[in-house]
Amino acid sequence: MGDKVRWGVLATGGIAGTFTADVLGLPDAEVVAVASRTEASARAFADRHKIARAYGSWAELVADDTVDVVYVATPHSAHHAAASLALKAGKHVLCEKAFTLNSREAKELVALARERGLFLMEAMWTYLNPVVRRLTELVRDGAIGEIRTVQADFGFAGDFAPGHRLRDPALGGGALLDLGVYPVSFAHLLLGEPDRIQADALLSPEGVDLNTGMLLGWDSGATALLSCSIVGHHPTAATVIGTEGRIDLPRDFFHPDHFVLRRAGAEPETITSGPGPQGLSGMQYEAVEVARAVRAGEAESPLVPLEGSLAVMRTLDAVRDRIGVRYPADA
Repeated sequence: MGDKVRWGVLATGGIAGTFTADVLGLPDAEVVAVASRTEASARAFADRHKIARAYGSWAELVADDTVDVVYVATPHSAHHAAASLALKAGKHVLCEKAFTLNSREAKELVALARERGLFLMEAMWTYLNPVVRRLTELVRDGAIGEIRTVQADFGFAGDFAPGHRLRDPALGGGALLDLGVYPVSFAHLLLGEPDRIQADALLSPEGVDLNTGMLLGWDSGATALLSCSIVGHHPTAATVIGTEGRIDLPRDFFHPDHFVLRRAGAEPETITSGPGPQGLSGMQYEAVEVARAVRAGEAESPLVPLEGSLAVMRTLDAVRDRIGVRYPADA
């Protein structure tokens, strides 16, 4: 690896564009190639972001010797196939969330990365957000005492036709893997893997979840009340309640710019991350952490550990089991 980490972007959707714009704002990174299933889509993306090479197949991208790290930005139904292809070609991988469709696929990816000695990380930008990192530090230092309840939700109402990917079981459709992964991951960040899981949901005629509520429980006595929806407008907020106070995260808790710390008997404190890079979305923190870890010779990030991603996938599997959602890939 040279002075700059050289990225290859696999897929050309909206999230790939946002990530690419953030990476291009970093002084020690560059995007050298992009791939899509069609060369026309890849070329349009490359022209828009001034990327040198555009490929009409994933195989061409992972075979490019100038690419150090592949960013997988496909729908999650293709994460396993795309990340596996990149790892087998000897590339480090940053893979969007939800990490895979199920925990079996996630385990296979982790095993492959470890076998090849390559870096692999789920692109859970929430864990790398400076505000969230400060929040976790305060919680672990006892700022609000022992956690008793985590509340988090993520939802919006959309007019999705039956053929839309969010309604298609083969594409991992439903609210849970697209949106529910955020509140579930937030609860895991603070409390670890739950000991008990309950859930209920409204399902579509195709069999994917449209509106899901989850109750997670830990032997410590802590609980998490979580929800996700593609048929209801949620505040997309979070609250962490402890024995000596609470922390309130505003709308878009998954990439906040501040939170309010309310200690018992004290005035509320608003805590921010300070001024950040102008014009960047927050995905740049993923690229920065990947570069740091790869240069340090680490096979995974301590901030987004692979065991944590596996645990989240186990919880998502359990929720789907409770609500009766199955994907063809589960067979």
